[in-house]
Amino acid sequence: MSRAGAAGGGSGRDLTKRLKTAKKRTTSQQQWLQRQINDPYVSRAKREGYRSRAAYKLMEIDEKHKILKTGDRVVDLGAAPGGWSQVAVAKVGIPARGKVVGIDILDMDSVPGMDFAKLDFLDPDAPDKLKAMLGGPADVVLSDMAANTTGHKQTDHLRTMNLVEAAVEFACEVLAPNGRFLAKVLAGGTETQLLMQLKKNFRDVKHVKPPASRSGSSELYVLASGFRGGGEDSAA
Repeated sequence: MSRAGAAGGGSGRDLTKRLKTAKKRTTSQQQWLQRQINDPYVSRAKREGYRSRAAYKLMEIDEKHKILKTGDRVVDLGAAPGGWSQVAVAKVGIPARGKVVGIDILDMDSVPGMDFAKLDFLDPDAPDKLKAMLGGPADVVLSDMAANTTGHKQTDHLRTMNLVEAAVEFACEVLAPNGRFLAKVLAGGTETQLLMQLKKNFRDVKHVKPPASRSGSSELYVLASGFRGGGEDSAA
């Protein structure tokens, strides 16, 4: 993804926006904020009313792989700030047929058309609470979650992968047969266990990287479809 910036008026000045508070921030904070300021997806999200640039990642994945269908019951794990829920609501036809439930341990203003629960999906009661809110099992479980970063690349990778593996277990408890699961992962050499877990429970498993995912990032997504069903026994 190209970085926004131009020279104008024949002055040769770099018109890329700069951080006014750069001296007060760490180098990594400066770099992240600079990317945000000059990111066309961030600007587009503000113009089009999406809560985060991540909304375009889900749009692009769905455009190619058609994971969200009219009438689907959808779970958005780690829903805050709500960008993915906004996309899901638009795709599944709320309120006529579909249903979207967002779960997060953080407070979040509910997205019009979705139901939100401040809930830890690792809570043993979470699957039953979720299915009660949906009115039945889910057709799709979405997860754009990542563990809080420590600054140590390998530690951050392992923590995020552990979170994704827990999300898979949750999905296997709430999905209907033939359901779909989409989750963010980080490339780093420890995906084997996750893929084995997914292939045991889903007929088709693949990695996808949408254009909105920054090219220099280790971020990618795992898409699993054709849930074999069977509840807890399928995840054993």
